[in-house]
Amino acid sequence: MSDNNLPHISYGLDSSGRIAHIESGVTRSTISRLPSIEESLRRLRTNLRTGRQTNESNNEVPDAQALAIVSDEEPLPIALSESVNPVQPRDVTDGAASPNQPEIGVAAVNSEDDKRYCWVCFATDEDDATASWVKPCHCRGTTKWVHQGCIQRWVDEKQKGRAGAHVACPQCNTEYIIVYPRMGPLVVVLDSIDGIIFRICPFIAASIVAASIYWTAVTYGAVTVMQVVGHKDGLAMMERADPLVLLVGLPTIPIMLVLGKMLRWEDQALSLLRRHACKVPILRHFLPSSYSDDRAQSEDVPPMSDPVSTTRILCGALLLPSIASICGKIFFESIHSNFQRTLLGGIAFITIKGAFKIYHKQQQYVRQCQRRIMDYTENNVTLYRRQQNSETNQTS
Repeated sequence: MSDNNLPHISYGLDSSGRIAHIESGVTRSTISRLPSIEESLRRLRTNLRTGRQTNESNNEVPDAQALAIVSDEEPLPIALSESVNPVQPRDVTDGAASPNQPEIGVAAVNSEDDKRYCWVCFATDEDDATASWVKPCHCRGTTKWVHQGCIQRWVDEKQKGRAGAHVACPQCNTEYIIVYPRMGPLVVVLDSIDGIIFRICPFIAASIVAASIYWTAVTYGAVTVMQVVGHKDGLAMMERADPLVLLVGLPTIPIMLVLGKMLRWEDQALSLLRRHACKVPILRHFLPSSYSDDRAQSEDVPPMSDPVSTTRILCGALLLPSIASICGKIFFESIHSNFQRTLLGGIAFITIKGAFKIYHKQQQYVRQCQRRIMDYTENNVTLYRRQQNSETNQTS
């Protein structure tokens, strides 16, 4: 046997990838064109996937069984030539060049990476094959793709009817490139007018609110003048006055009332009375100057002033003229002048109200200074709950 001849080989692969006998006259030059076993197995797996339906209809032995037989048998003693090109393997039957087939694992990975998911509705290509897709920003991964219809609805929700408003990606903050079709000149003019109206409407609304407040203040000032001076005298005085003076002076009446209400004169009066309460016997009873608790003389005592309430200040200031008129008619009925009677009634109301407020603040001050934090025991809990129940019954 010459060097170019090979020993007798009983098995081989035909053009369909099945096991077949190989003639004994095959030379080394012919076998050198055989593909490697790995490339043949890859081609066999590709043929198995593409021809599965045809093999199921026939009663032939599947290619997978043939592959198992090959793996169980001894390796084929095929000598490979060093000149075989790994890029373009040769076919077994005719030696013609065939292109490389991609590996199954690489194809599966690529198909998984190219699979698109909509980050709005979480649908994929398999759910709707006819849907239009878009990649509108720099996001990657599962937030890279989105349906055209889904992103349109999302942009509409963000724009809130303001066509042309800029919308950005919520993840990477990339501004979307939104292209609108060209419209006619009439639509452009209408869009410009709509934009101008949208910009000036806040200023117009603020002006209307300010004008309403101003004329409300003017009306309130005129009513207050007639209420304090008298209906006939107030009308006569406003008729003789200059209109400019009325337009400037009448709105200042509610403003001055509110500013006067914001003055916390009761706190200053209470501090003064505390310092001199020991000199007056009657004040010593209502305003004791010292307590057994050292905390009363420290700087950690609670503040005397009440928290500022805007609604309380506004209501008290605007209702003061009416209350003063009522108090004047009750306490100073003998005075004929309506202005003097209302003025005295207002002073009496403020004085009486201030006295009660000073006394209430002093008692709150005493209560805060004499409070204690008790031990959490069963007896203290029982006494505390009993006290709360009794206070609830008294208030109800």
